[in-house]
Amino acid sequence: MDVKIAPSWKEHLSGEFSQPYFLNLVEYIKSEYQNHTIYPPGKEIFRAFDLIDFEAVKVVILGQDPYHGPKQANGLAFSVREGITKPPSLVNIFKEIEMEFGKPMPKSGDLERWAKQGVLLLNATLTVKARQAGSHQKKGWEEFTDAVIQQLSAEREHLVFMLWGAYAQKKGAIIDPGKHLVLKSAHPSPFSADRGFFGNNHFKKANEYLKQHGMEEIDW
Repeated sequence: MDVKIAPSWKEHLSGEFSQPYFLNLVEYIKSEYQNHTIYPPGKEIFRAFDLIDFEAVKVVILGQDPYHGPKQANGLAFSVREGITKPPSLVNIFKEIEMEFGKPMPKSGDLERWAKQGVLLLNATLTVKARQAGSHQKKGWEEFTDAVIQQLSAEREHLVFMLWGAYAQKKGAIIDPGKHLVLKSAHPSPFSADRGFFGNNHFKKANEYLKQHGMEEIDW
């Protein structure tokens, strides 16, 4: 089937689109959008892929599922639309960046500027029902995003993967640590940020690794 995803990704993921799990997922998601309020808007489901080519990825930050409040989700993990109040996890991400680089908290919580520099902000599940966290888990998205991670791990080298919290770390077990830098810590959620997210220096470590391998650092 024809999935509206950026050409460079389609080339690497085309094998997924004819799999039974993906065909079932598409039917389920279509029905959900027709009958319920689903986030993000349909045209933004693959936004993380639209903003960055497969070959341009330098860093992967793995989230779980989109924000489920009105106007929050914009297709990028941890990111919110311009003008929307920053959720607590995103505030803590910016606090850590402030500690590492002395950069003040930005006004906008839209992380598109990271994506354009080579940061793939990938949620394990790409859609969610309004006000129902995790409502589209175990419908097939996880298999698709596993394939994304597997392809990046196998076909690219010297990428940085940031795995925050037990869920992301379990999902990231397929990454080859011999070819890539895998950074693990607690999740930036207020419930766990004090248990190892703050002070993890992931953003500095990522830039040091990129520089070491001849790539431009990310302006966090």
